[in-house]
Amino acid sequence: MQPDPQKLLELAYAQMHFGKYKGVYLSDIPEPYYVWFRQKGFPQGKLGDQMQQVYELKVNSLEGLLRQIRMRYPRPRK
Repeated sequence: MQPDPQKLLELAYAQMHFGKYKGVYLSDIPEPYYVWFRQKGFPQGKLGDQMQQVYELKVNSLEGLLRQIRMRYPRPRK
């Protein structure tokens, strides 16, 4: 299964919408924050799905991919 490049680009630029890390790229939020959500439950909707994806990348030490994408490719237009 190949990842969707557009969704990966969108994930690289996704930011937290609330709380202590509001406005921070999801990939730049520390892993323990995601571990807590993994135990308590991720939010519903798109943000929750993106947080789960970033959690999986972090657990597998792949969050650097999202930083590299941000450096190489421009932010997608909405």
